[in-house]
Amino acid sequence: MAERGVDVSALPQEVREQLAELDLELSEGDITQKGYEKKRAKVLSPGPSSASAPEPGPSNSSSSSSRHRRTRRPHRSSGTRDERYRSDIHTEAVQAALAKHKEEKMALPMPTKRRSAYVQSPIDNCTPPDSSSSSDDEAVSSESAGPQQSPDTWINSSLHGSSTSSSASSTLSHGESRPTQAPQPQSQQVPPPPAPAHPTDNTTVGECNTYIIRSYICSSHDLRIPRSVESVRECVFVRLSHPTLPDPVPGVGVPVSSRVSTKIQQLLNTLKRPKRPPLSEFFMDDQEEIVEVPQADPNTPKPEGRQIIPVKGEPLGVVSNWPPALQAALARWGATQGKSPALTALDITGKPLYTLTYGKLWSRSVKLAYTLLNKLGTKNEQIIKPGDRVALVYPNSDPGMFWVAFYGCLLAEVIPVPIEVPLSRKDAGSSQVGFLLGSCGVGLALTSEICLKGLPKTPTGEILQFKGWPRLKWVVTDSKYLTKPSKDWQPHIPTANTDTAYIEYKASKEGTVMGVAVSKVAMLTHCQALTQACNYCEGETLVNVLDFKKDMGLWHGVLTSIMNRIHTISVPYAVMKACPQSWVQRVHIHKGSVSSCDAFLNVFQAHGLKSEVICPCATSPEAMTVAIRRPGVAGAPLPARAVLSMTGLSHGVIRVNTEDKNSALTVQDVGHVMPGALMCIVKPDGPPMLCKTDEIGEIVVNSRAGGTMYYGLSGVTKNTFEVIPVNASGTPIGEIPFVRSGLLGFVGPGSLIFVVGKNEGLLMVSGRRHNADDLVATALAVEPVKTVYRGRIAVFSVTVFYDERIVIVAEQRPDASEEDSFQWMSRVLQAIDSIHQVGLYCLALVPANTLPKTPLGGIHISDTKQLFLEGALHPCNILMCPHTCVTNMPKPRQKQPVGVGPASIMVGNLVAGKRIAQAAGRDLGLIEDQDLVRKHHFLTEALQWRAQTDPDHTLYVLLNAKGVAVCTATCVQLHKRAEKIAAALMERSGINIGENVVLLYPPGKSHILCPVLVVFERLGQLKNYIGVKVKVTYPWFSPDDLPRKRPPTIYKPPNAEMIAYMDFSVSTTGMLTGVKVRDFSHHLNRFFLVILGSFVIMSPLDATNASFIWVNSPHNATEYYTIYGEENLQADHFNTKLSFGDPQTLWARTGYLGFVKRTELTDSSGDRHDALFVVGSLDETLELRGLRYHPIDIETSVSRAHRSIGESAVFTWTNLLVVVAELCGSEQDALDLVPLVTNVVLEEHHLIVGVVVIVDPGVIPINSRGEKQRMHLRDSFLADQLDPIYVAYNM
Repeated sequence: MAERGVDVSALPQEVREQLAELDLELSEGDITQKGYEKKRAKVLSPGPSSASAPEPGPSNSSSSSSRHRRTRRPHRSSGTRDERYRSDIHTEAVQAALAKHKEEKMALPMPTKRRSAYVQSPIDNCTPPDSSSSSDDEAVSSESAGPQQSPDTWINSSLHGSSTSSSASSTLSHGESRPTQAPQPQSQQVPPPPAPAHPTDNTTVGECNTYIIRSYICSSHDLRIPRSVESVRECVFVRLSHPTLPDPVPGVGVPVSSRVSTKIQQLLNTLKRPKRPPLSEFFMDDQEEIVEVPQADPNTPKPEGRQIIPVKGEPLGVVSNWPPALQAALARWGATQGKSPALTALDITGKPLYTLTYGKLWSRSVKLAYTLLNKLGTKNEQIIKPGDRVALVYPNSDPGMFWVAFYGCLLAEVIPVPIEVPLSRKDAGSSQVGFLLGSCGVGLALTSEICLKGLPKTPTGEILQFKGWPRLKWVVTDSKYLTKPSKDWQPHIPTANTDTAYIEYKASKEGTVMGVAVSKVAMLTHCQALTQACNYCEGETLVNVLDFKKDMGLWHGVLTSIMNRIHTISVPYAVMKACPQSWVQRVHIHKGSVSSCDAFLNVFQAHGLKSEVICPCATSPEAMTVAIRRPGVAGAPLPARAVLSMTGLSHGVIRVNTEDKNSALTVQDVGHVMPGALMCIVKPDGPPMLCKTDEIGEIVVNSRAGGTMYYGLSGVTKNTFEVIPVNASGTPIGEIPFVRSGLLGFVGPGSLIFVVGKNEGLLMVSGRRHNADDLVATALAVEPVKTVYRGRIAVFSVTVFYDERIVIVAEQRPDASEEDSFQWMSRVLQAIDSIHQVGLYCLALVPANTLPKTPLGGIHISDTKQLFLEGALHPCNILMCPHTCVTNMPKPRQKQPVGVGPASIMVGNLVAGKRIAQAAGRDLGLIEDQDLVRKHHFLTEALQWRAQTDPDHTLYVLLNAKGVAVCTATCVQLHKRAEKIAAALMERSGINIGENVVLLYPPGKSHILCPVLVVFERLGQLKNYIGVKVKVTYPWFSPDDLPRKRPPTIYKPPNAEMIAYMDFSVSTTGMLTGVKVRDFSHHLNRFFLVILGSFVIMSPLDATNASFIWVNSPHNATEYYTIYGEENLQADHFNTKLSFGDPQTLWARTGYLGFVKRTELTDSSGDRHDALFVVGSLDETLELRGLRYHPIDIETSVSRAHRSIGESAVFTWTNLLVVVAELCGSEQDALDLVPLVTNVVLEEHHLIVGVVVIVDPGVIPINSRGEKQRMHLRDSFLADQLDPIYVAYNM
């Protein structure tokens, strides 16, 4: 792609490399065509003449070229995937699997976002530049890369490029101007909005607490209206049918013309698809706990081979000149080969920075040992003694200082504990590192002067106390701070023994950092075994690109190299990031040895790379090197590969893949067992039973070259370092202990070892094993260039509802559009389902560079998981799929057969020893003065009598919010005020006897003596519901404007059957009810109606299960007020009868569910008391899966799920559970609530949430009694009138 008129061959080599790299970026989609042209023009701007004749200053040219390399190469990797997971074969398999889904493309409902929900805050959490290096000089310069865009810029740019329905549902961004008045254009598709129900209502739009007052504008264009909150959106007003009507028949569809209902229908259509795979479907109810019913699949592959025989490595050779200790080897080379190079460190440009000879390494190590033992404390007090533990804190760019500190500690017989450099109090895993230091008893830290200056400090200049860390004393180990020992002082170098030499840190799957103690004899034996296996020779050169503080980088590059006088070239991680091929250049210059994989050999074999230098190996901190391929050994077997079935691997067996090549895994061998070691394969779960030859298990090793314990953790040590394998009969195979390596694998032909994964990355889902690295590879094979930032993907599992659920979290590219991201997530779901036959529970995308990082820039999995569970991950896109992966739901309760009636069920319960759930209250008894009862038979007469006989008795007390009495009412006060109101009604209103009035009395007012009569135009609506004859012309009556005279006569009902008042209530389901209450004088309180009469619980279950509560009492209400044509409803509610037992008694339904439980208390007759427990109202229950759920129970669980959830409400629609949660915190937390709400409802109520709606505070309508109006909320949601922050449709 040469520029017209430019001869590329005449350009300098550096310019040609830049042009080639730009072409590669364009081909991979990392930059746009416009960006490519702009950068290319910038590279060619000097012209061919100036490019061919550079400035004479070599230093300027070098710095300029290095600056260009530092700026452009990090950008080069921003869109590429992680090469560790690259496999062309696997990529082809994934693409082939996805091709099968193209014909049947799933119409998945996209989530609905408000504009402000896109913007993530705080700003620092969204900055795209990478900062993954832990050393202070490893940061990549970006001087010539142009000004960095702010997060708002690149986030908003992705929004403008989106054309999905979610972007269509949002409106103004923060920077746009808002129109002062919104027009209302007419449209044929969308009807105009109806006229306001109450023209006299002057309430503004901003009053969020009043759900019925907020006005909306219907629009078919880009119509925007202002709101009192920051963001607004267009909404469609749709007239709904009566809120009490039943839900539509499942499968018929949602009869509401709105975007929300369309997406719900999409979700329902998606859920109709058959579930795959056919796993165990149900749990069964077993009284107190849910027990899974194991259903073994007869087609499940099972191991069929014989029991494995332990594999033994070749004997460890004995060489006469091997030193008795590693320190002795350093002393020998420091004295005899003092000028021989031991270590060469590279700078950020990949050029040699300094070379440390064996003589200098020895002398500086001796100085440090002498300083540690003699110069840190006073003469009478020694701070460090042999056997103490000290922390080594050195950056990855300074291997020389680390080498001196490590060997200085060995010479002082002090135990070094290498750790990473802390950068801040919020470092990923910082508290766990503190746990490591505390368990090891570390009180002193060694570091370099440059590193000490870069550590975070307090305002007073002291080093910051890191979270969870013990208090440390920091010691600088630079040469100028060390003391030269006297001539008669020599370090003590004992023969290698079982004392601890050093402690290597190791992070578990849960994130706990533990220290693996390595003894002196194990350290020496491991170096000898590596020397024999790798055929190391004295004077060789080794290029180390690994972390020199642990694992293979430490074992080969720091320890074994000293034993064999090897020249080690340490390539820092920053150099590998800026120039990945720098290590190959060093191998070519110094003729070093290579340790890599077969895929690397296939690429470079044509360029002269020899196969005998490729040495794959298997290692773990506990067992150290388990196996390694021998390089260049005559007669050694050729490298082996195995193409295995992923389905078989998920069941823990080895099966060669012959059918579906898409679900195959190709693994290569890691060589033979280490010299002097004994290895076998045991089951990873339960007792360490030997596996069969065709079974996957954990590799355990017995060797002198391995870890000895987790320092300071004796309990965990026993389960890992003291394992005795047993055979099929449970008999131990011997007495020697083995060490668990944490590696999963098997032994292949020729005793070759194959490793297929690690215990840390093992995900056990529904009894099947899945490897996290395999899932990452599959996700990366689904065209991640447009979506995933630098291939950064984390896979882990969370335990939800008795099983592990797979979660994938990826960093999203700043320029990724909403549509591309959702499309990528959908394709990842399909690919993982096809390749691995497992469903994903959650797939989340977070802004670039926001996941917690390991010291070398990788993703800190355990911290990412913790943030996910705490609701602090702050994703920008999320997709929950509980319907697909949760296959162990409780079995739905089936309705009883028609032929089995209540009587049969009751007889069956009695035969089974269960008693009838029935109880009776105590008798009212008789009042001695029956004439007094007959005289004051009505409520008005009783009030008049009390006013005369006991006028100063306080009847009511009104308390304020602080619990202080602010108003009281005595008998005489209440009676006088009632007389005045009666006179006002008779004189001013013209109301007649028997007509109805409405009392609207707001709670909490001080006018307790007289409710305010408010009758105005709106009350005409009540007639539609309860049939009350309401007069709409009554004025307001103020308590201060009542006549002073008494009424001429006091009305006396002709009999007790006359209606005294009508009880009026509004249920949360939208039903308005008026119940007739007869006149009475002997009722104590309505609350005791259930307790004073006889009641029974109707249920086909026993007395401890919640069912309907019926009441038989002389105080029951008799009927509803004027429900025309609903006589059957009246009879069913007030005059129902039992079909068994006593069929003559009339019962009234209370509308409550509850149960009777016999207590240890006794009643007046001496019998045990039957206590009634009310669970909740029947009208409010949700019926799902054949069971009844009370909304308040689910809402209580939802409110506990996250600190930012205020109020919440739930309702159902077409068998889907919808959860609405009010967000009290920042909108940054909105998407964090989706998985937490889904988790808590699934865990505590065994229900799958279909839709999660996040709204502003005050959106959930609440009436004056504090009751949530859930049906009004449902109607508003389906009419798209909630203006939600985020709506997630769980698939």
